[in-house]
Amino acid sequence: MAELPLEFTEKMSQLLGTEYEAFLHSYDQPRNFGLRVNVNKISPEKFEKLAPFHLTRIPWTENGYYYEEQDAPARHPFYYAGLYYLQEPSAMTPASRLMPEPGDRVLDLCAAPGGKATELGARLHGQGLLVANDISASRAKALLKNIEVFGIRNSFIVNEVPGKLSSRFPEFFDKILVDAPCSGEGMFRKDPAVAKVWDAQKPLNCAKQQKEIISRAAEMLAPGGWMLYSTCTFSPEENEEVIRYLLDTNEEMELADLPWYEGFAPGRDGLEQCARIWPHKMEGEGHFLALLHKKATQESEKKGRESVPENTPLANAGFSKAEKAALEEFFRDVTMDMDWSCVEIRKGQVYCVPRQLKDQKGIPFLRNGLYLGELKKDRFEPSQSFAMALKKEEYAASLDLHWEDPRVLRYLKGETIEADDIKTGRSKGWQLVCVDGYPLGWGKLVNGTLKNKYHPGWRMKV
Repeated sequence: MAELPLEFTEKMSQLLGTEYEAFLHSYDQPRNFGLRVNVNKISPEKFEKLAPFHLTRIPWTENGYYYEEQDAPARHPFYYAGLYYLQEPSAMTPASRLMPEPGDRVLDLCAAPGGKATELGARLHGQGLLVANDISASRAKALLKNIEVFGIRNSFIVNEVPGKLSSRFPEFFDKILVDAPCSGEGMFRKDPAVAKVWDAQKPLNCAKQQKEIISRAAEMLAPGGWMLYSTCTFSPEENEEVIRYLLDTNEEMELADLPWYEGFAPGRDGLEQCARIWPHKMEGEGHFLALLHKKATQESEKKGRESVPENTPLANAGFSKAEKAALEEFFRDVTMDMDWSCVEIRKGQVYCVPRQLKDQKGIPFLRNGLYLGELKKDRFEPSQSFAMALKKEEYAASLDLHWEDPRVLRYLKGETIEADDIKTGRSKGWQLVCVDGYPLGWGKLVNGTLKNKYHPGWRMKV
């Protein structure tokens, strides 16, 4: 059993009463390992047939699975292809209950390292906007990589405090996830180190920050929009009391019914619509969730979203003659739907920016939209993130390998590989390297040998 702080166990005994012994016994049980399928790239049903893992469905999410530790999915090529994200099973719940739809404007306010943001972005299927924010610049870098691995095309990765963000996006978002920084009591079994730094004051300190964060989030929520507040802690100070504070200070906000699962425990103190996940009731760690709705006014209901114009072809985009020639040469082999009026060139780097964010100067960000690649003299070199956003059929020349082919691991380690036995659609030049039909990155084929263009920072460690 994890070594639990005395003040914590006394508090849990008071909260749980007769259930306390069952709760305590859960710490003697092994933790559960979970992965969540990227529905933007593959269906759960197809993944079950393709992946060589010991998979069992997680019953409260439609695309979550338990796996066995010996499966080692973080070392499998499908992980590098962005087919799934490794995530604690209970942590899959918040994004699944917010339920974004294609076309929504979605904000993940405390997003790093990206477990919930990647699910929100995947559910958009490239339509609408995902803004993923974290106040830590170092954590935001991990967030950016996970968004890119998942092939999310319509993201804005931000590094800003909620107060400043709310001044730039008043009543802008249809859906907001606030997975608030917390004391982490629900993670003690998964990570005993969290228990070692816990003290009785920590929930109170976290609650102050959480109230500020949720208030700012409410300012950014559009009338009629939905917000999901979650923590991975048990303390009422960080859960029900934060929700009560928001409801007392924002009359336009109301608590809503969550899509329920039989293992959920209702919230406390008159907030039974909230849900608690206890490790002795479900096969996952501790979590808290509350779904909130912002009432719409007659005036807000009359406001319509701006119409989205038809895609502008490359021939009509405002680039120089040399830029246009280089882009045309490469993109004649690309069939991915692109609006060239949203493509920007900054110091030779080419980005496809979400239409909703054409003018967001002054916000510190790591990435605005999809990084397509770089113009070098008279040629275009595609980026790793562009490869991950493509589907195999959207590029004319692909080198597709079965996951058991040893060349796949050699490619992921950055090695040159021989490919003279594979029909790729073109005998030389840029190739989209795929594993079982799912892109991994780029290579350049010369005389049957593939020069490796896989991102150096993403390479598999030996």
